[in-house]
Amino acid sequence: MIKVTFGINDLKPAPGSTHGRKRLGRGRSSGSGKTSGRGMKGQKARGQTRVGFEGGQMPLQRRIPKLRGFKPRDKKYYTLINVELLNAFTDGEIITPQVLQEKKLIKKPDEQIKILGRGELKKELTVKAHAFSQSAREKIEGAGGSIEVV
Repeated sequence: MIKVTFGINDLKPAPGSTHGRKRLGRGRSSGSGKTSGRGMKGQKARGQTRVGFEGGQMPLQRRIPKLRGFKPRDKKYYTLINVELLNAFTDGEIITPQVLQEKKLIKKPDEQIKILGRGELKKELTVKAHAFSQSAREKIEGAGGSIEVV
């Protein structure tokens, strides 16, 4: 029995997928002699221009305004929920990120949630969130509920 093994040294491109390099400047009859496929005079026939060169026009990277400032790496991004949306729950209910996701008020339960104070709260609720505005604290506690920072 003959055992055939193939190694990385046996790899070859598929037949017909590669081409020989174009030999430039080898006489008129070769088809790419004299100007070597660069056409007649001009900047492109003579040499190379740097990347981004636009023929003397102000280049794009100098025309557009630059972004200023910086973005802090450790900034916390909160999903904001107003107190008025919490009226959708029943009295005495405990509101957690999972409950908010079930009611489709947030998309993912692992989002950081901040409760803001717009609107009125008419229910007595226990709210568990990552952050609360001062007005939201007052409205939740004013309605007889309690808050818990997760």
